[in-house]
Amino acid sequence: MSPSIEPTQELNAPEPEHCPGPESDLAGKEDACQGCPNQEICSSNTVKGPDPDLPLINARLSQIDHKILVLSGKGGVGKSTFTSMLSWALAADDSLEVGAMDLDICGPSLPRMLGAEGEGVHQSNSGWSPVYVADNLGLMSIGFMLPDPDSAIIWRGAKKNGLIKQFLKDVNWGEHLDYLVVDTPPGTSDEHLAVTTYMKEVGVDGALIVTTPQEVALLDVRKEIDFCRKAGIKILGLVENMSGFVCPNCKGQSQIFKPTTGGGEQLCKDLNLKFLGSVPLDPRIGACCDHGRCFFDEYPDSPATTAILDVVDALRDQVELDMTKLTLE
Repeated sequence: MSPSIEPTQELNAPEPEHCPGPESDLAGKEDACQGCPNQEICSSNTVKGPDPDLPLINARLSQIDHKILVLSGKGGVGKSTFTSMLSWALAADDSLEVGAMDLDICGPSLPRMLGAEGEGVHQSNSGWSPVYVADNLGLMSIGFMLPDPDSAIIWRGAKKNGLIKQFLKDVNWGEHLDYLVVDTPPGTSDEHLAVTTYMKEVGVDGALIVTTPQEVALLDVRKEIDFCRKAGIKILGLVENMSGFVCPNCKGQSQIFKPTTGGGEQLCKDLNLKFLGSVPLDPRIGACCDHGRCFFDEYPDSPATTAILDVVDALRDQVELDMTKLTLE
């Protein structure tokens, strides 16, 4: 049986900046509600108080040890590419059960990058079954539900939030999951607010932020960092992607995007964040993502492979260190 997306009441327009939310007792009454096209919808909503789906979400996510959000302030910095490589790297440890959740609703790319394009999810009494791209690596994406891979998803915020809630509530990852890696769209929009709100009680280990060296990317990354701090999301660290170019033939490295203001490492020093490392640009990474192959398996001798695995090790050390501190407390 194919899964269906729960119907969501359509809003007339995107929510204003300081929207209290339709579940709030102040929905339709706050200053931000005045003049909002959604005011009548929100004020007529008689279902107030706690979201009844939150206990179901908490129960589902309580079986997952570590939950990591992959964020970037700007598109095109390789966030989804790095998410796929992080998922492959974690799943390379046979003792771990890993899940990848693609919340880039308007541009789902993980199915292709992880070699699962054309697959479908199935619904049963226990929920939606993710697509397994390896024995210990499952994937959930709206890309599996589209009638055609070129179909555009033209949704307002409320419908996006409804799908994110279904992903968190209904996907059956099995009895236990060690890591859930969540790929998010660029920016600080509806999807980010929804996932942080729904996962607040069960807890998120933190965010991995991806950038490239040039200042035009760092401008938006600073906004992403500010979002994390305002939303109470711990920043596990920052990785600088496309930091130099690796020639596939001679293995030599050269700079393409010059870090005019010091790049990601200087940004981490300025904002007191952990710098997880730099990953050079190897054109074979793009080819592997296009064909759904694991870059590490195909090119283990590439400097990019060494750099990526070093970043993953540093990230795991950070997550497990935080877990140890929490246990001692």
